[in-house]
Amino acid sequence: MVIPAEVRAALEEHARAEEPNEACGLVVLRDGRAERYLPAENAAASPYRFEIRTDPDNWFLEDEGYQLAVFHSHVSSPPRPSRTDLENIGLWEGRPYLILSLSTGELAAWRIAGGEPAAVELES
Repeated sequence: MVIPAEVRAALEEHARAEEPNEACGLVVLRDGRAERYLPAENAAASPYRFEIRTDPDNWFLEDEGYQLAVFHSHVSSPPRPSRTDLENIGLWEGRPYLILSLSTGELAAWRIAGGEPAAVELES
């Protein structure tokens, strides 16, 4: 998966703006390359979990040939799926799942299926 510098910068900016809570949103991909980031509201307003609240029209981007990846930040933990992430995967199961650690600035990508996370290689 390719995350260009401008998309990564948007993820970091949103994550910093939402501190101390987790930020969340959707990354719009085409052919494995992120084209843009759509910030969302974390309806949970929590530093430990997230619930994406976004414009319902964003879901229709998949009908236009895009793939949607979920993004969220971890305030102080590493950029790997937490137990809460694994337990609440819901409709994100099998989809690209990006996590940014605010404590280290590291961005990682995953796919979670059957409760098991698998790392996805990131390029810039």
